[in-house]
Parts: sequence; structure tokens; C-alpha cells
Amino acid sequence: MPLDTESLFAERMRNMRPSLVRELLKNAGGPGFISFAGGLPNPKFFPAEALITATEAVLRNDAANTLQYAVSEGYPPLREWIATRYRQRFGLNIPVEEILITNGSQQGLDLLGKVLLDPGDVVINERPGYQGAIHALSIYQPHFASVTLGGDGLDVGELSRALRAHADRAKFVIITPNYQNPTGLTYSEANRRAIAGVIRQRNMLLVEDDPYNELGFTGESAPPMRAYLEDRVVLLGSFSKIVAPGMRLGWLIASQEIMRRIIIAKQGADFHTNNFAQRALHHYLISNPVAEHIARIRAGYASQAQAMIAALERHLPAGISFTRPQGGMFIWVTLPETADAMAILKDAVAQKVSFLPGAPFFTDGDGQRYMRLSYSQADEATIEEGIARLARVVLQHLDAPATEHAAGDRSNKLRPRIETL
Repeated sequence: MPLDTESLFAERMRNMRPSLVRELLKNAGGPGFISFAGGLPNPKFFPAEALITATEAVLRNDAANTLQYAVSEGYPPLREWIATRYRQRFGLNIPVEEILITNGSQQGLDLLGKVLLDPGDVVINERPGYQGAIHALSIYQPHFASVTLGGDGLDVGELSRALRAHADRAKFVIITPNYQNPTGLTYSEANRRAIAGVIRQRNMLLVEDDPYNELGFTGESAPPMRAYLEDRVVLLGSFSKIVAPGMRLGWLIASQEIMRRIIIAKQGADFHTNNFAQRALHHYLISNPVAEHIARIRAGYASQAQAMIAALERHLPAGISFTRPQGGMFIWVTLPETADAMAILKDAVAQKVSFLPGAPFFTDGDGQRYMRLSYSQADEATIEEGIARLARVVLQHLDAPATEHAAGDRSNKLRPRIETL
């Protein structure tokens, strides 16, 4: 009989769709192309020579253990370094037993889905929210109940209403309170405390995805939500933004009761995170002036962000607003209601400039009037030229009606079709 592959796929895959954005961007690139699409760290800040030295050192000093299997929780000295960093920066005392080294913080999201979510459970997420989290969690077939993200954080009244509406199935709220992806917004201290007050009244967790914490332009960031909610928080962090993403190293912090289950799930996935990379990273961290390295990244991104803000002010007309981040990698542009960011992207690519349209950051079919711009990889002259090109395309589209693919089907508020980027 002929093979019917469709009948073999798991139910969880039926809600996943290839990305229209990726289709538009797959041929983008080449000489003169300017991309504001990817949220990628700038390679000029990768400490390549220091990592070469660290790699050689760990192999010469202890090749047998560096190249061997290791414990699932991660290299103990690296976990100690993370614990010390939180203690020095925020006065938080986090036991090493509550720290797990992951294959990037994205694996942490996947592990949380495996451990916490049954089909039909509810995840409360930001609107707009990090598309990578939406993608990672969607495979476990939750419903998403999105809460509006404003200038100082989540709408706390809306959060309370969402939790009441889904009291029987809501497992956790997931937020990125520092220099959020995609908006670049940062939650105020008052908003953090208000969120903590709401969470504390319920039997649920707060997941704090915090990859940009070290990238505040002033060098100061608010303490993690663990400072307000203790063991009700699962905290995700990453070395991708402050060292190099190719190492694929991040961490997950959770209470020991939750951590026990997460380790079981981790063992089923990959036994342990790359031991070689962990040891090389740790050697780098203890052998180099890491604070100075991070300060250079902050200064570079601050300069690039200011260049993009100035270019947007010069080239975009009144009626188009955008965020002014105090850290991180992103600016969020709000176009007039009739705008179609997908159509703009198509024409922008033809003009050798790209961005990410807003739709993938929403779980309710919205987002057609938004653009995410990343300034992290472009120098100031490139930013000026790229924004000038993009503005010309935007101006051509301002009076065009939204097309069907951008408007989407907004009838299903809880069970979106998830596009992969």
C-alpha cells in the first residue's frame, strides 16, 4: 500500500505552519542588503581569541573529563559562577542545586512545556510576546490567553481577568520584563510588584525569560522576579547575548521540587548540555575581564539604538510611533491601522532592506500593523541608509488596505496556527 505520511504525524504538528515571513526572507541578502530582521548578537563583540585560549586550556589541562559524559545538571563551577553573579548583582542567594545548564534558554522553554503543560492547559503570555516562546510551547498544545503589554509592563487588570477566566487550567504566566522581545519595553518596579501580588494569590508559576538582563544601556537592571516571588518563579537566562550564541548555553532556575522533574525531562532529551562548551565557557569567564566585555556590548548597542531612533525620527512621518528602548536589541514600530506589514516587507526586500512584521508575535491573528526592527548587527551608517530605504517603502504603503494574509483569522483567540520563523 502507498505510504500516507500525513496520517503518521502527531496531532501536535497539525497546528504548526511554515512561515510566510521566512518565504519572503529566504532570498534576502547579498551585496548591499541591510537586515533589521534577526535578533542576532553583533559578531564584533564575540570574544573569539579569548575563547580559543580557553578551549585550548581546558583540553590541555583536563582533556579526559572535558570530553567525557557529564552530570545532567551541568558543570558545577559554571553553575556556581551563575549563582555568584546573581548574588553580586542583585543580592539573591540561589542554591546551585536550583540551577540547570541548558542548550540555550530556548531548551528551557521546551523543558517547561514538557513538564508543566497538558493539551488544553492555558499559558498567559504577553501581547505582543516572544515568538520563540510561542513556538516552543505550542508543540504541547496549550491555549494562549494574551495580556496587553503597555509602556510600563503588563496590564495588571487584564491579567487578573485572564486568570479568573482560566482559573482551572492556567499553569503559568510567561514574561520578558527586561528590554522585551519584540518591543524593547521594560517593566516598571511598580508593575513587577503588582504582577507578583496577582500571582501570589494563585496556585501557579511565573516564568521569567530574561536573556537581555545584562544589556541595559546604563549598566543597571531591575532584579529578577524571584526577588518578589521566590520559588514561584522559573527564571531563564542565556550566555548567547553576552558571550556567543553558537555555544548554545543558557540556564534555568527553579525550586528543587520543580527542578527534579525538569532534570528527568532533560535526561530524556540529551542526557546533558555540551560538557566541552561548558568548561571552555567557564574558563573564559574566570580568566577574562567579563564586566568590561559586557560594558563594551552595552555601549555599542546603546549607540546603535540611538542611531536608529534618530533615523526613524528623521524619516518616518507623524502618526507612526515607535519604542525607545533602554537596553536589549529591538525597536517596535506601530503603523497606522490600515497598514499591512507583510506587504511592506515584500516590497522592502525588493529594496534590499528587511525587518520582522508583527503577526508572529501575536497568538490571536493580530499584528498586521507592527514592525520589529533590530539594531544589534548594523553600524550607524548602515542604520541610516536602511531606515531611509524602509521609510520610502512605508510611505508608499500608508494608504493601502490590509491584505487577507496579514489580517488573518481572528476568530480563534486561544488556539492559533503557529508560524515558525
